[in-house]
Amino acid sequence: MSAINRWAWVEVDLAAIKANVAGLVRQAGSSQLWATVKANGYGHGAVEVARAALNAGASGLCVALADEAYELREAKISVPILIVSEQPEAAFEQMLRDEVVATVYNEATINSYAAVAKRLGVVGKVHLKVDTGMHRVGVPVASAIARVEQINAVSSLQLDGIYTHFAAADLPSHDETDKQQQRFDNIVAELDRKELRPKFVHTSNSAALLRNLNSKTDIVRVGIAIYGISPSNETEDVASRLRPAMSLHARVSHVQRLAAGEGVSYGLRARLEKSANIATLPLGYADGVPRRLWSVGGEVLIGGKRCLIVGVVTMDQLMVNCGDLEVEIGD
Repeated sequence: MSAINRWAWVEVDLAAIKANVAGLVRQAGSSQLWATVKANGYGHGAVEVARAALNAGASGLCVALADEAYELREAKISVPILIVSEQPEAAFEQMLRDEVVATVYNEATINSYAAVAKRLGVVGKVHLKVDTGMHRVGVPVASAIARVEQINAVSSLQLDGIYTHFAAADLPSHDETDKQQQRFDNIVAELDRKELRPKFVHTSNSAALLRNLNSKTDIVRVGIAIYGISPSNETEDVASRLRPAMSLHARVSHVQRLAAGEGVSYGLRARLEKSANIATLPLGYADGVPRRLWSVGGEVLIGGKRCLIVGVVTMDQLMVNCGDLEVEIGD
């Protein structure tokens, strides 16, 4: 929907993304930074974010879905693109034709991907994902070496990398990151012993990089940080230099003066302690604004002044307590 037809819009600051990436590239040191642009670049626009990140020093990209990789290739982006989970077999041929890097971890997937690559007469690059503790996807630690050997046994696949994903790197007090790193280090040591180490060995996500836990990784896979957001409350101190890249804007669509004691929105849960100007904005939970944002002190800026959201956020509108601030429709 065009912003011309709505009094609400999003602004994306690509200069902020470039600045964030440039700073993170410097922090990564000898490790390559691959920018994660899944989910339409975290809602910021995948192609635009990818170009900004690459211009600022990123070496590759990460996505979640084959279709996301195709979109980047259609935009003439030629750098390595890693799809970070296994995809349906129906996607294999196009993945291979577009020369994206596949993530694999299941024996059947490896066999199927190798068969399609052989039929096409190409060699498919793959990264093996190891589940060292997050328990989302990945080959179990005990089976990792066997899976590497399975990949290396077929001529139509090239093991380009092996990696894992930290579950609690954004929680400095949690000891699981050290445990995951040790499990992964043991696998890599065995690969070194067998002379099977691939080109890329990687672990670090945004939180790990911000906390300087990237000394053993060839690639840092950075997502939320490039958009200027701290991975958690516990990492806000080390993420303070990041610049948020997205802002949400709206025009005031209605203004009314309500007396003390009046209730606002569904359930009339929010009662005014004193009379106030109440502004309505044409944004709601259909746009991703949490319904309960009012109950945790959610605010908006009107004329440069912070005003509290009042009452339950509705599907396409929310109300704001402007106090005695003079507000007009269209502000």
